[in-house]
Amino acid sequence: MKNYFSSDFRLGVLGGGQLGRMLLTETQKLDIYTVILDANSNAPCAQICNEFHQGDLLDFDTVYNFGKQVDLLTIEIENVNIDALDKLEEEGLTIFPKPKNLRTIQNKALQKVFYDEQAIPTADFTRFASKEDLEKAIHEKTVETPFVWKSARFGYDGNGVKIVKSIDDLQNLPSGECIAEKLIPFKNELAVIVARNKKGDIKTYPVVEMEFHPEANQVEYVICPARIDETVANKAREIALEVADAFGFVGLLAVEMFQTEDDNILVNEAAPRTHNSGHYSIEASYTNQFEQHLRSILNLPLGNTDSKVAGIMVNLVGAEGHTGDVIYENIEEVLKIEGVTPHLYGKKHTKPFRKMGHVTIVNTDVNKAREIAQQVKETIKVIAK
Repeated sequence: MKNYFSSDFRLGVLGGGQLGRMLLTETQKLDIYTVILDANSNAPCAQICNEFHQGDLLDFDTVYNFGKQVDLLTIEIENVNIDALDKLEEEGLTIFPKPKNLRTIQNKALQKVFYDEQAIPTADFTRFASKEDLEKAIHEKTVETPFVWKSARFGYDGNGVKIVKSIDDLQNLPSGECIAEKLIPFKNELAVIVARNKKGDIKTYPVVEMEFHPEANQVEYVICPARIDETVANKAREIALEVADAFGFVGLLAVEMFQTEDDNILVNEAAPRTHNSGHYSIEASYTNQFEQHLRSILNLPLGNTDSKVAGIMVNLVGAEGHTGDVIYENIEEVLKIEGVTPHLYGKKHTKPFRKMGHVTIVNTDVNKAREIAQQVKETIKVIAK
């Protein structure tokens, strides 16, 4: 086996945001030399990785030249230049997740087509080259409102997704490739993280339940274990495994799903990386998602994905009406509560709904943990000076 630890091995990571920052905690534990590329010189990883390179993740030459300086390349964000990754892979660089997986997943239209082709259950949709084509389809009544509009590229944290109730709702949306997806009445939004290494060893984390902010369309709470029937949980895990298998995936894959009113499972979308829905695992699991990501891409034995206790994550986002240098108001109050651990992402500047950190609540009783999570959410405020 290759020596990754306390050696001259160089792990390259495309993206230096909070996911990269939490991954660095694990590379430091194992003394893996980590090289980060990010466009922002003040990225959360910039000051704490072994080596930082500033550059555009979507620029071919930048990504290609960066890849030539590392022994294995991974990502913490999927919006990267895939053509550069294809060339690097052709030249023999090991890249996980695989560039062909990233090409499909980074475009939501291609991702939906892939699920259809693989007979993976997903909501009905129509693909459009532009917003103008979609408007035409509404006028011609080949698409009926309401539906969910999704931008094919560059959506994140509630951006790039909108429920369209009338043609007027399209006015301020970007013009590029998009999909119109059938609006599904659902009981719960669920997620399952799947880990798979090159040998084909595969494990799933417990099913989690996600509660969303109604306006920002951002996850507010992630609840593990999901408060659902065991048969539904098993179905969700089976479908997540099907998705990973269809991709031939290596790495960590977060599969987001809907539990419909009649307890069917529909895949919403997948993320080919560590994910917001797995942050609870740092405190609550035997092997957290960031360590598991390393184990999977380095082809090491996968760790135990079971939870030690129930875990709930609360996202910390910038308060509305606040832009500027950040203050975490009442953080001392939440630190007094048993089982509460804040994680701050090193972002000095806050703005409305910007992800600034998260708080994990652990408890032997998931319902008690949810009560404490509500208390934390109502107490801590992310404001500007």
